[in-house]
Amino acid sequence: MKPNQKLNKVLRVDQPVSRLDKYLLPEFPDLSRARLQKFIEDGHIRLNDMVVKPGHPVKSGDMVSITLPQEEITAPLPQSIPLEIVYEDKDIVVINKSAGLTVHPAPGHRENTLVNAILAKYPDMASFNGSERPGIVHRLDKDTSGLMVIARNKKAQDDLIKQFKRHEVNKGYITLVKGKLEPEHGVIDAPIGRHPVHRQRMAVVKGGRDAKTDYKVIKYIGSYTLLEVILQTGRTHQIRVHLAAIGFPVVGDNVYGVKSPYLKRQFLHAYKLGFNLPSNGDYREFNAELPDDLQSALDSNRY
Repeated sequence: MKPNQKLNKVLRVDQPVSRLDKYLLPEFPDLSRARLQKFIEDGHIRLNDMVVKPGHPVKSGDMVSITLPQEEITAPLPQSIPLEIVYEDKDIVVINKSAGLTVHPAPGHRENTLVNAILAKYPDMASFNGSERPGIVHRLDKDTSGLMVIARNKKAQDDLIKQFKRHEVNKGYITLVKGKLEPEHGVIDAPIGRHPVHRQRMAVVKGGRDAKTDYKVIKYIGSYTLLEVILQTGRTHQIRVHLAAIGFPVVGDNVYGVKSPYLKRQFLHAYKLGFNLPSNGDYREFNAELPDDLQSALDSNRY
């Protein structure tokens, strides 16, 4: 549910699930489990028109009625969180985001995000366009590290948004996948949309949005492949979904890929970001080396 939005919805259960709150999690990926449980306990979510406990089992044919209250928009607060600044001028800041840092606040998760950190570093952005996500023009997943550009004013934001929409931004990633990917260079061209069953996931689906991913083998490491990946489009979870779809899942990715005993997150790093500076139109390209956890995994010869 988006902030300031009242929701009325009825769902018919098509397969049994052990708990009501677990069943609802995929429907509301931005809400924490604790927040969903509170909605159930308060009667905003009912099972077969009855108020039940969050742990109540659901079975095929059950009806779940949802009437979530309108939420009050609260401005994100500044928080002193360390940031690695790669470049800044009066219009933009380029940061090397660490893994584990969520980009922007969401219902039930209002603190400890990149936006909170940016507001502490640049207090003048607090009133930027009255937005919950001041300056954010693109995202990286929480557990993906690497380069992001953030606009410091409305004019720069509009400029960057246009560049992203026209696919003029050069985005490069490094990832490790399981398997020996051949040929050594190729393009994955497959539409991406919501998974038909697991709604919190994305998948290659008929009728999805166009998505293209270029890849190039950096080197083979035993039964694994280290890749450079260039995005032609920017769909949610695109790299992870595309590589899993062709049978070469990302190492450490607990959703689409394969778990790793050596990594606590997916081996995915946005190492390159190139675009035209809003200030003067000059093209600039920025690079960020692999973070220590990913480099250590490679250096240890575990793969």
